[in-house]
Amino acid sequence: MDSYEGTATLEWWANQSTCLSRLGVRVAVRVVGNHWTCNADFEPLLSAGERESFTILRQLDPHFTLRFDEESTLLVNVAEAGAQGRLVLAAA
Repeated sequence: MDSYEGTATLEWWANQSTCLSRLGVRVAVRVVGNHWTCNADFEPLLSAGERESFTILRQLDPHFTLRFDEESTLLVNVAEAGAQGRLVLAAA
């Protein structure tokens, strides 16, 4: 079983040149065979205004770019898991 725990950035792009949101997250990725799961928590925690903006963008389109560094990105579908603000990320 492979895993990764660390920081990353969730980005919401309106088009190829306009990023409307960049949010720091702490991710926990687990890989078993050809399957992976990923949970994420906002780091730092979002303010009420940031939370509202995130919710609006996610309702418009739940696909975000998960950026691990300048060159490593993955398109993910973001869902919320419970009232604690935990996110579940899946490959889009």
